[in-house]
Amino acid sequence: MYKTLLEDIFSNSEDAEDIEDIEETTFPATDKDLLVLTEKFLGFEIPSKVFLQAIAIADYDCEAAFRYVDNYLTTLKNKNKRKHKKLLVLGASTKFENN
Repeated sequence: MYKTLLEDIFSNSEDAEDIEDIEETTFPATDKDLLVLTEKFLGFEIPSKVFLQAIAIADYDCEAAFRYVDNYLTTLKNKNKRKHKKLLVLGASTKFENN
């Protein structure tokens, strides 16, 4: 999408070729970013290697680390929903007859 927008800006074909040379700039996570990333995992049981992987990704690309965490938690939530659908919930009757 961004490439298309840049191609519209550059009308000259020589300038459009320069778009291929543009690289995405990534930024490592700050301490505040790491705190927010850690807080996203609160309330979930996750393997330690998932947490460490998120921190390792954040070391060189903060946005990718947040995408990784969001995708993992979405998958985890969807798995939990499927498990709950398979359960049969029986309610207790409040009306008991004494015979």
